[in-house]
Amino acid sequence: MEEQTTSPAGWTFLTNHARVLAAIADNRHARMRDLAAHCRLTERAVQRIITDLEEAGYLSHMRQGRGNVYEIDPSKILRHPAEADVSVASLLALLARDEADRTTPALHMS
Repeated sequence: MEEQTTSPAGWTFLTNHARVLAAIADNRHARMRDLAAHCRLTERAVQRIITDLEEAGYLSHMRQGRGNVYEIDPSKILRHPAEADVSVASLLALLARDEADRTTPALHMS
């Protein structure tokens, strides 16, 4: 799958890191391939993003069988100084509300 990093207008409101984190929040057992398809990224890009999130303490994983189960730290604060008072939980709550309002089917990953 070809990575889509820009919109036709040249910019987006959410970073790929936010998209991957929100997809993991929707399904903590998601496979890398499913995350990549949902976020419209390559598996390699998702792998790098997960590594970034884990190194920064936003995300951790445990091996379960042949897959991973991810754990998000909802108390972590967003990285940009302009959002220094916004937690990951607040961001994910906003994204979850947005997802619930969409008319397209919800993400169902196995």
